[in-house]
Amino acid sequence: MSGHNYMKLTFASRSENESFARVSVAAFVTQLDPTMEQLDEIKTVVSEAVTNAIIHGYNGSTAGMVTVEAEIDGDTVMISIQDQGKGIEDLELARQPLFTSRPELERSGMGFTIMENFMDEFEVVSSAEGGTSLRMKKRIESKKVLFN
Repeated sequence: MSGHNYMKLTFASRSENESFARVSVAAFVTQLDPTMEQLDEIKTVVSEAVTNAIIHGYNGSTAGMVTVEAEIDGDTVMISIQDQGKGIEDLELARQPLFTSRPELERSGMGFTIMENFMDEFEVVSSAEGGTSLRMKKRIESKKVLFN
């Protein structure tokens, strides 16, 4: 598959919108004919990122907005998820497995680790009170190519 396509969603920082984002990105990515494993990984990454924006960026407040963008270029999907929340104080610490800034919510602290492992490229940009932006890439080897 070759070509270029783009989508953008902006929605309120409400936990029920996490599934909306996950399903929307998954539907968008299906044009690349991913395997079920690839699709599940992308859905998991979007869920983790949106949930982090809502819980950590906005502390569960429904007053914020989350933006999800996905772009397809050839056989690669780029996903970007941004919030304008409080930002991450110590990015290096936040990227450590099992670290959570909200232990009272029984968070596993594995979000960044999962995102990093499921995607080919993963970048986090954050500033105090300036929000957080995640940028990720994944190459999709189409089933059409694998089984021909």
